[in-house]
Amino acid sequence: MGKTIVITGAGSGFGALAARALARAGHTVYAAMRDTGGRNADRVAQAEAYANEHGVRLRTVELDVLSQESADAAVGTILAEAGAFDVVVHNAGHMVTGPTEAFTPEELAAVYDTNVLGTQRVNRAALPPLRAQEHGLVLWVGSTSSRGGTPPYLAPYFAAKAAMDALAVSYAAELARFGIETSIVVPGAFTSGTNHFATGGHPAERTVIPAYEERYAGLMDQVAQRLAALAPADADVSLVADAIVEIVDTPHGKRPFRVHVDPANDGSEEVSRVADRIRAEFLTRIGLADLLAPHPVGGRTASPA
Repeated sequence: MGKTIVITGAGSGFGALAARALARAGHTVYAAMRDTGGRNADRVAQAEAYANEHGVRLRTVELDVLSQESADAAVGTILAEAGAFDVVVHNAGHMVTGPTEAFTPEELAAVYDTNVLGTQRVNRAALPPLRAQEHGLVLWVGSTSSRGGTPPYLAPYFAAKAAMDALAVSYAAELARFGIETSIVVPGAFTSGTNHFATGGHPAERTVIPAYEERYAGLMDQVAQRLAALAPADADVSLVADAIVEIVDTPHGKRPFRVHVDPANDGSEEVSRVADRIRAEFLTRIGLADLLAPHPVGGRTASPA
């Protein structure tokens, strides 16, 4: 049976690919993006054309993760149209590149706002109905940079993704007794098929950069080229969308806690395997092993999300 899904940042990249793949798999998908009547109007039209061409239930909804009011309104729209929903996919994100010193604290805060606080706004809107129905899935799109190889000049993005991962891990335990499941998809560096680098921000203040250019000239181009060289020829960005579909289609209670999609194999999976094992062992030691998986509330049987 198809599920009703909302996915943030679904105008392009992983989000757009996942929205289409989930719709093809038979689900009702709300591709959430901001400014649907303005700069993203073309993407709304493209999603509508795709839905008509393929006969799938792909819809769009206005959702700016920087606004709690927008998140609340988006969830309200979905509930009014669909009556309920089953899955929240946290995908919205923003990348910046440049020497870390060159970014002002306010610029770092802006990256954190999108990648971390944005998920909190969406959760505060989406979790009340999920808790009330006592089932659901919260799926987070993370990054291997949280625990794997971390090339320089991406620190604000890496720091925000690490914070988001920590938030996801804590939420997993806090939602388990409501019958809500958590999965984290961890993409590696895909240097083609997304527009992360093309649309990434840069520090506005330029006085620091010349000093770094003397010692690190052309560094970002070198990093992108070497990451591309590490990836196998068949490393298509659609692999991330496929992983999301597979998780959503897995029966409730049986979904993996973390799935890596990392063609370059930067070491994140190895580190995460240890970290997630220690988490499970620690919760068991303190008598909270039940928080490692979703379960029925109050003795009632949770419906499959």
